Amino acid sequence: MAVDLLNVSDESFSRWLRGIIEFSVGKFRYLELNRPFPEEAILRHISSNVTFLIFQIHSQHQNTTISFSNILLPSTSGTGTDKGLVFILRPEQSMCSWYLETLDAEPVQNVAIPLSYSERDPIPGGCNLEFDLDIDPNIYLAYDFFETTIKFAPANLGYERGTDPPPCDIRTGQDSRWRLQYDVYQYFLPENDLTEEGLLKHLQRMAEVPQVTANAIKVVTLTANDKTSVSFSSLRGQGVIYNVIVWDPFLNTSAAYVPVHTYACSFEAAESNCSSLGRVSTKVFFTLFAVLGLFICFFGHRFWKTELFFIGFIFMGFFFYIMITRLTPIEYDVRLILTAIAGSIGGIFLVAAWWRFGILMLCMLCVGLVLGFFISSVTFFTPLGNLTVFRNDDVFWVTFSCIAILIPVIFMGCLRILNILTCGFIGSYSVVLAVDSYLYTSLSYITLNVLKRALSTHFRGAFTNVPFQTNDFIILAVWGMLAVSGITLQMRREGGRPLFPPHPYKLWKRERERRVTNILDPSYHIPPLRERLYGQLTQIRELFQKEQPAGERTPLLL
Repeated sequence: MAVDLLNVSDESFSRWLRGIIEFSVGKFRYLELNRPFPEEAILRHISSNVTFLIFQIHSQHQNTTISFSNILLPSTSGTGTDKGLVFILRPEQSMCSWYLETLDAEPVQNVAIPLSYSERDPIPGGCNLEFDLDIDPNIYLAYDFFETTIKFAPANLGYERGTDPPPCDIRTGQDSRWRLQYDVYQYFLPENDLTEEGLLKHLQRMAEVPQVTANAIKVVTLTANDKTSVSFSSLRGQGVIYNVIVWDPFLNTSAAYVPVHTYACSFEAAESNCSSLGRVSTKVFFTLFAVLGLFICFFGHRFWKTELFFIGFIFMGFFFYIMITRLTPIEYDVRLILTAIAGSIGGIFLVAAWWRFGILMLCMLCVGLVLGFFISSVTFFTPLGNLTVFRNDDVFWVTFSCIAILIPVIFMGCLRILNILTCGFIGSYSVVLAVDSYLYTSLSYITLNVLKRALSTHFRGAFTNVPFQTNDFIILAVWGMLAVSGITLQMRREGGRPLFPPHPYKLWKRERERRVTNILDPSYHIPPLRERLYGQLTQIRELFQKEQPAGERTPLLL
């Protein structure tokens, strides 16, 4: 495009110069985009052995548009936080250009890079039939409270410049794109790091094939016969980057799709956004729960009724929350209040059942099942939970229940040890849940993954990987210290005492009979309750009567 420099003002000329950005193959470049000024990007001196290019651009949460031309069309452009385009080069072509712009009112910080591939490398998204672009190297991400799902278009085999691409679905043998394999990688950002600089820096580790394989965790390998869709557990407030490496086993070549990232939360939300993860109701609920849990951790066996209330609260609250969430559309804050009320009723009911009937085995069954539930949750929190066999709900819940029931069975002969272990582990874990409402920690997903599995039928197919970083090690150390201290203290203090307190109703009944039959007991001479209440009412009535004046008021009899 020719420009008459003599008839252009200084401001217009500087703006025109600023509208062209030079790129180099394999070199990252930071840039800022503003709404009124689209930028033209140019890559020169492309080598003759390069068959196609993938240009990608990333931002944290503001959208950027990348297009083949300055006229935006769905089939030639893409808009989002992680977008890319594939350029199939013509013979003798050594330069290409594209356009970048943003529709956001605020300036957008981006990092961009063009990557080159040869004719032997597979083309990411080369057999796209689902999305708008003809060749789509992008990964499409969607998330909710339960899971984060990524989708991508199948790749095609590479080919020389100026030749036709191999057909996608005519042949299914080893000489077609059906021989390609897809490795899905997951990369965790540092915990509680929501900075833009941190994200753009770590995205550079997920763009090229050697860096992806060196820095990220390979979650699963898909074949051409599998669905090009993978689900993960949503980690709210935790930055995660996903990428897919398509590999040609016949030529031993590979290419990377455009990486995509998520925090499983919104930066623009007015309430409960990425910067303030916990709602006020959540913080109040789990803070009070942690205070009670700390008391149970150190004094639960001594204060047996308080512990029974704690266990009954967990039992009733957990199942009530699942029921009310699955059956009603009530908003979260109301659900939490109703769960607290239902849990309190469950705790009072368990205490009342012990006070009246005194069935120790029933109470210890509830205590043991709570500890068994927790140990079963820890078991499936490990990589064992990602085994393919446990994606079947029947297999998962049967195995989960067997582990939970096995714990009280094992400790049936030493009930006091079972009770103290439950107090130590469950009471101290309540502190972890309280910390999670203020600060992200992966340890909360020990039980949260089970809750998600119970609430959503789709969650069974999600991978439940979580990061384990510095904050988690610190919280794990604090949790272990509290659990060991609580268990040790209660073991030493309760060594010479009876295993469990006696039946409260029998004690109350025996005390009442003693008072009735023992005339030497001062309480024997206490009037019945009806007479005592009548006496109290009489005293209260006298307070409102006028005081009689002193002296003789009756007439003298003459």
